[in-house]
Amino acid sequence: MQGFRFKDFQADPTSKFDALFKIFKQLITHTSGDVEEALDWLRELDKEYELTDKDYTIDDFIAELKKRGYLKDKPDNSGGMSITPKTEQAIRNNALEFIFGKLKRGATGNHKTKFTGKNGEEMSDELRGFEFGDSPQSIAMIDSIKQAQINNGLDDFKLTENDLLVTEQEYKTQTATVLMIDISHSMILYGEDRITPAKMVAMAMAEMIKRNYPKDSLDIIVFGNDAWPIQLKDLPYLQVGPYHTNTVAGLELASSILRKKKASNKQIFMITDGKPSCLKENGEYYMNSFGLDRRIVSKCLTLAAACKRSKINITTFMVASDPYLQDFVDEFTQANQGKAYFTGLKGLGEMIFRDYTNNKRKKI
Repeated sequence: MQGFRFKDFQADPTSKFDALFKIFKQLITHTSGDVEEALDWLRELDKEYELTDKDYTIDDFIAELKKRGYLKDKPDNSGGMSITPKTEQAIRNNALEFIFGKLKRGATGNHKTKFTGKNGEEMSDELRGFEFGDSPQSIAMIDSIKQAQINNGLDDFKLTENDLLVTEQEYKTQTATVLMIDISHSMILYGEDRITPAKMVAMAMAEMIKRNYPKDSLDIIVFGNDAWPIQLKDLPYLQVGPYHTNTVAGLELASSILRKKKASNKQIFMITDGKPSCLKENGEYYMNSFGLDRRIVSKCLTLAAACKRSKINITTFMVASDPYLQDFVDEFTQANQGKAYFTGLKGLGEMIFRDYTNNKRKKI
């Protein structure tokens, strides 16, 4: 007797290691790469939620982390441990799955424009008549034969140049992006951790670009009293400092980086939660944390306008809701003719990903 036997759905079993490793990757991001602190948190979670049992303990998990190459002993004989490049890669993958997995499935490939033509790089669904200079490989033979039947009939069938149809090709743009992350002290004030989601977004973006847009570039800079570039491998260890917010220094560095890029499309994504409160002129810092200082604001607006003239678009993600800060961001966005989002931390990554992947620009 043949047929199908139906039964209740049972998910694939997850090993103890995989379950704990998923939690560990989150903890190591929150602790900025501090293994001991992450393991202390993991032990506390184990006590409360019974994550392990007598057959597989936290010590067994740590031993397996070392065996699989995710942890190594520190070389200074201090008895401590540190994560390895393999763990850094796993954290980036985790960030990508956490953020990108929430997005609705859309078109894959590189950034497509609305323009089509002879010199594109990717086939589209559109057809047009054959023109001198078109590649023979672009001729849609089946559609051309159908067109010949319509034009000439079946009794006297012939295929002429006027019957040939070619498949349009879509242009794919290259995009150079600088992600600016605010690491001023306010990013951890008021009991809210704002720096960890920013790190997650940066790691996920880097992994997404590496996989899906290999021709694109992503540079990451941080800004506090000053601004400086960081490497992808530095992200898990990034921490907030006792800094003011020198938005001017961040914009100057970001625009300097982008002017050296050959990509046709250049953009800055700025994640910040506070007002610009710092400026460095002639080697000296000028700081004012009270209200919006017009001396600092004017410099920010001047740079926003300069980026516009250089065709560098700025998208600001303001993770704060103060009305006077929104007024500043509105003025800043108007100067650059860019975009601004006033958002909380929830959904920040999805918003940035959508803005990045939906980025459509003019023909190269």
